[in-house]
Amino acid sequence: MTHNPDLTSSVIFGLGWLYLLLSLMNIWWTARIMKTDPHRDREAALWGAYSGLLFMAALAHLTGSSSPQHFHIRMPNFIKEFIDLGAAPVPYFTLTMVLFIGVVVLRKWFVKETVGWVLLNLSVLFLTLSMTDYDFRQIVGKPDNVPIVSMLFIVGFFTWLYFKRAVDNDERRAAGRPLFEQEKNDKILVWPDLVYSELICMVVTTVVLVAWALLLPAPLEEPASSAQTPNPSKAPWYFLGLQEMLVYFDPWMAGVVLPSMILVGLMAIPYIDFNKLGNGYYTFNERKFAILTFMFGFLPLWVGMIILGTFLRGPNWNFFGIYEPWDAHKLEVLNNVNLSEYFWIYWLQARIPTAPAGADEFTKIIYILQREWLGLLLCLFYLAVVPFLLAATIFRSFAVKMGFIRFIVFSNLLLFMASLPIKMVLRWSFSLKYIVGIPEWFFNI
Repeated sequence: MTHNPDLTSSVIFGLGWLYLLLSLMNIWWTARIMKTDPHRDREAALWGAYSGLLFMAALAHLTGSSSPQHFHIRMPNFIKEFIDLGAAPVPYFTLTMVLFIGVVVLRKWFVKETVGWVLLNLSVLFLTLSMTDYDFRQIVGKPDNVPIVSMLFIVGFFTWLYFKRAVDNDERRAAGRPLFEQEKNDKILVWPDLVYSELICMVVTTVVLVAWALLLPAPLEEPASSAQTPNPSKAPWYFLGLQEMLVYFDPWMAGVVLPSMILVGLMAIPYIDFNKLGNGYYTFNERKFAILTFMFGFLPLWVGMIILGTFLRGPNWNFFGIYEPWDAHKLEVLNNVNLSEYFWIYWLQARIPTAPAGADEFTKIIYILQREWLGLLLCLFYLAVVPFLLAATIFRSFAVKMGFIRFIVFSNLLLFMASLPIKMVLRWSFSLKYIVGIPEWFFNI
């Protein structure tokens, strides 16, 4: 298969401006260090040298774009091959969980300004070097995907900002000092101060959106046709999480029940929350469970599945590495098996119970229940018994403070959220398709 050239003159020249911008950012950072703490002169010297290297890289790109085939500043192939090895569900979600746990456990180190700046530089350098690969550029450069790339940087920044404020306030609490929000509580008038600031923001946002619309073509395609559908056919980015859930659940579950539970859960939070701490200020130690639950649902599950659906899902909804060509002829062997098939065929070495031809409806129901009794029992145990086990063990204090009704609502919302990673792990580990599979009733779990 003929591969397009990784580098062109226009790409090299464009990346030169990105290196120049990164160099100017680090020059500002160097000047900031020297101004705020003159004793950090060695660190400032390192950042200054790094800024100089970036500036030379920018000059090399801006002046050396005439011969792309001889241009050597690009992502090494062995790194691309290593990263593409992770283009599978298990390595991907394992990495997201490791990063999530690492950020939480090492939050006091993570919120240091130098650490945040280093992570930003590494992210931009990774993006810049990756743009030297044609296939990566085709994915990231799509008009649909450009906002998602910026969203990742925005999510990263605000996650860092939250932990910075939370760690600071937790340390202030431990030392008996006023909270950040109490100490920096300068009040201003709505008119004219706030309204004036909002007007400036509105004008700047309008200018940015107009420039964006002029420079980046709208992602409009040809009129829809049932005879020729896109491959892959992807939902808008904010629904990619739901589309990824369709891999593991039936449409009624992934598209109706679980999204409804998310909405119901958000509405129920004020009524089931018994912890009055953390209102009006950032904190982590005072609301660990609530924050970890929300961040787990938002970062590894929701944002993680948006990233997966955008950059790693290609034709036929197969997994592709970020540097791998999207080949529509790529085949992946799938051998998903229902729990009832595991039970009757593999474990009991027996035939699956099937109603005889011409049987009445009652007989069919009996055979269906006989076939799926194990899955139905497990689901009933998960939703009806596990809440009481949680109340008697790890969530005993929650059950006492919440009361029966609130705890049952809370535990079922938690179990519904946990059902997604549980089902994903079962699919990856045992190729389990459905715990309960009743296609006769379009009821599959």
